[in-house]
Amino acid sequence: MNKNIHRPEFFNFDNGTKGILPFSQSEYDTRIAGLRAIMEEQELGAVLLTSMHNIAYYSGFLYCSFGRPYGCVVTPDKVVTISANIDGGQPGRQSACENLTYTDWKRDNYWRAVKSVIGQTKSIGVEGDHLTLAQSSKMAEFLGSSEIADIAPATMSQRMHKSDAELFLIREGARVADIGGAAIKNAIGENISEIEIAMAGRDAMEVEIARSHPHSELRDNWVWFQSGLNTDGAHNPVTTRKLQVGDILSLNAFPMISGYYTALERTLFLGEPDDASLKIWQANVDAHELGISLIQPGKSCAQICEGINEFFAEKDLLQYRTFGYGHSFGVLSHYYGREAGLELREDIETVLEPGMVISMEPMLTIPESMPGAGGYREHDILIITQKGAENITGFPYGPEHNIVAA
Repeated sequence: MNKNIHRPEFFNFDNGTKGILPFSQSEYDTRIAGLRAIMEEQELGAVLLTSMHNIAYYSGFLYCSFGRPYGCVVTPDKVVTISANIDGGQPGRQSACENLTYTDWKRDNYWRAVKSVIGQTKSIGVEGDHLTLAQSSKMAEFLGSSEIADIAPATMSQRMHKSDAELFLIREGARVADIGGAAIKNAIGENISEIEIAMAGRDAMEVEIARSHPHSELRDNWVWFQSGLNTDGAHNPVTTRKLQVGDILSLNAFPMISGYYTALERTLFLGEPDDASLKIWQANVDAHELGISLIQPGKSCAQICEGINEFFAEKDLLQYRTFGYGHSFGVLSHYYGREAGLELREDIETVLEPGMVISMEPMLTIPESMPGAGGYREHDILIITQKGAENITGFPYGPEHNIVAA
């Protein structure tokens, strides 16, 4: 083979100085210390993180996969992110640790890079909810017959408890979401399309993030603005439908500051709603306020659900509830991450503790064939404190504030 076309399987590519990460080095060191405590408790010689959220949480690097594998290897004395050569030196600059770049000149160089860090060990921790069957087979091939443990639940539990630095960034996200919400509301009008209104909110949020967090990663901010029938699902995509007088509207603003997700969601109407719509809207607002009052330290997620369920059952509306009443916040978004152990659902017994962050977001969907048809949703973010909960969402909700004149 011509030596001029030989390429290494992996290498260090330190191209430029370290970037300004979302958090201090001491913050990442504290997180790694927490992970190493998990490793010690489970008697693990190494951990291979593969998800976007965990790699970002422990290293600061938020990868863009495009079908390629990425990783963060943690041993008792090393932390190394593993990235694809297509990304150049950016992963190294954005990692609060060492980085290894693998090339694609030979199949499975990713695993060769991983093995070079892990070496020989009896036991490895992996994310059981993320490692695919195909990659599990490759891991067995390259790392041998090491015992495998699922560390996903333990890392999720660690992520659920936010540091002061995280709480600051989450508060900032909620503030930016309010700015996006105001831009969305101001853009609403008859014969204006959902996509035009969504772009106004997204642009406003990105301008503010660029101004107030100039060193953050400016990507993945988005808005789902829905109208009429399109409000029936919380995650329905934006369309080109043009608004008409009498429409029910759903405002959903999602700023992303360096991988940290926050949200603002509100029901609005273009013009005066009819009596049936107003009655259902008010019932959902009342449930929202009840739910906020129930979010307290010492309460379990299931207990909070029970209280709201009883309220909706008394109103004969429980059958129109579409999902749980809230969820955790942190390193997550609509295509990666989830802290499923902190969701307001009947099957979650997690007890709220200071430092946790959770939303209150009841939603009722009334079928198109019924009076008051549409999806009704309000959404606030609350930080659990020693004595109660701090609501960090400022955008107003309810009929008093969100009926837009036609």
